[in-house]
Amino acid sequence: MSLSRWDPYRESVSLREAMNRLFDESWLGPSWSREGDGDAQGIFVPMDVVEKDDQIEITAPLPGLKPEDVDIRITGNMLTIKGEFREEKEEERGTVHHRERRYGSFQRAMRLPMSVDTSKAEATFEDGMLTLSLPKTEEAKPKQIEVKAKSDSK
Repeated sequence: MSLSRWDPYRESVSLREAMNRLFDESWLGPSWSREGDGDAQGIFVPMDVVEKDDQIEITAPLPGLKPEDVDIRITGNMLTIKGEFREEKEEERGTVHHRERRYGSFQRAMRLPMSVDTSKAEATFEDGMLTLSLPKTEEAKPKQIEVKAKSDSK
């Protein structure tokens, strides 16, 4: 049986590292490498989803990609965006001390908040920003019901 010396600071170091990671991800801007988003490469693509009167508009920054490098599919109410960031091959660049740009394939899946008409869906790509315009189905659009007064018969 061997005895080991108890170090009260051993656990606080891991807590400090966890807090540093939390602050780095929160304040250093959008992270492109968040773990646990279902992507094996660790590339996270942020998306904004905005509901308008007759459509859902989704925007996602994909800097450096071309429209033909992006695959968009809707199955039921599940939207899937796939693509690949390719590393630029350059001649001798020198010693790389820090690299934040990520390369590799990504896949982002998101459940849509309502049914959309995929036959009228449009995707545009401008200045590295993907914009999807997904018209709502007639069933998903809000309906106004007229309120009628009931006549009093006494």
